[in-house]
Amino acid sequence: MDISVPLYLLAGLLVAIGLAGVVLPALPGLPLVFAGLLTAAWADGFQRVGAMPLVVLGLLTAVSFAVDFWATAVGAKRVGASPLALLGTVVGTFVGLFFGLPGLFAGPFVGAVVGELISRRTLYPAGLGHAAKVGIGTWLGIALGVALKLALAVSMLAIFAFAWWF
Repeated sequence: MDISVPLYLLAGLLVAIGLAGVVLPALPGLPLVFAGLLTAAWADGFQRVGAMPLVVLGLLTAVSFAVDFWATAVGAKRVGASPLALLGTVVGTFVGLFFGLPGLFAGPFVGAVVGELISRRTLYPAGLGHAAKVGIGTWLGIALGVALKLALAVSMLAIFAFAWWF
């Protein structure tokens, strides 16, 4: 029995789940894409995709972790978020996972707002306005991170395809 067919199926499944994970924060998107591409290369006995393309794909996967933190921090810092707002974003993202798609969008925003309100200890209109601004800035930073990770995912797939066919 040829083991390569189940390996290719597994590789395709990992890449598909990884692509979904680029958008959904519960899944490690690009590491799963990398695992799928590595599995596909392994199924072929590394004949078409060798060490150099796999090293580049691994480096792009490592860059994705930095992109996540950088984009969120840029969005938050640009609007003057406190450290508690950043912590609130992380907690809000985690809690939002339990509320499906609406929670994925609202969780980081609500977490950042609550964290900023706790940090400022005020419910005056100016404080609420600033907290909302921090929530929006943090959410935009997360959206920037998703866009950059999508670009990395497309780049990884293109590098793999190029190595496979050429």
